[in-house]
Amino acid sequence: MKFISILAVAALLAAPLAAEQKGSDTKGKFYYKKDCKSCHVAGGGASALTPLSKTQGQWKKFFEGGKHGKAGEALSPKYCTPEQLLDIKTFLINHASDSPQPETCGG
Repeated sequence: MKFISILAVAALLAAPLAAEQKGSDTKGKFYYKKDCKSCHVAGGGASALTPLSKTQGQWKKFFEGGKHGKAGEALSPKYCTPEQLLDIKTFLINHASDSPQPETCGG
C-alpha cells in the first residue's frame, strides 16, 4: 500500500511536466534558420539571437510572455504558425547555453 501511495504522488508531481507540449527540435532549427535568423543577426534589424543567447529558463520565460521584438508585438501568427512557433521554442530551449547540447545555429 505504501508503494502505491508513493507512485500516486510521483504521478501527480510528473503530470505538469507531461502536460507541457513539445515541438520538433529538427523542424525548429529549420524554421529558426529560415524565418528568424535573417533578422536576428548583427545588422539584421533585430537583436542578434542564437540558442546560446539565453538559458533554458530564460527562453521559457521569453515564450511564456508571448512577446517578440517590440513591446507587445506577438510572434505568432504574424511570423509563423503556432505549430512552427512550438518547434522553434523547442529548438531554442533544447540548445540553450545551459542545455546538454548548446548550439549556435550557424550556417
